[in-house]
Amino acid sequence: MEVSGKIIAVLPPQGGVSKAGRQWKKAEYVLETHDAYPRKVKFDFFGDRADQYPLAIGDEVTISFDIESREFNGRWYTDIHGWKADKAAAPADGGFGQPAGPQPGFGQPAAPAQPDFGAAPAADPFGPAAANEKDDLPF
Repeated sequence: MEVSGKIIAVLPPQGGVSKAGRQWKKAEYVLETHDAYPRKVKFDFFGDRADQYPLAIGDEVTISFDIESREFNGRWYTDIHGWKADKAAAPADGGFGQPAGPQPGFGQPAAPAQPDFGAAPAADPFGPAAANEKDDLPF
């Protein structure tokens, strides 16, 4: 499974020694999606992946993950274990929110159609006017 969004929290790293005597470490993060109703997703990288994918607040990422649930004392707990993180490409705007150059079709509205003022109107929008009726406007 995958989820994309922005890292909004980096939780303190955890580590220790297992019952078998092996060292372990875990890095936990919170990601906020870009949906119409943004969701917050807490996930972790365990073992070597904790060092392989260092993330920082503000990073735009796509996380590949597995979901695992377990029971403890009659209660169920669900964990999201990340196994891959793809960072979004760095923006070419120099960090100021504006594109470095023109990028047609990317985030810019289409150019409005230019009216043709030289063409004759197709029909009078206010109904037909008599040919010999004089306009009483002074201009």
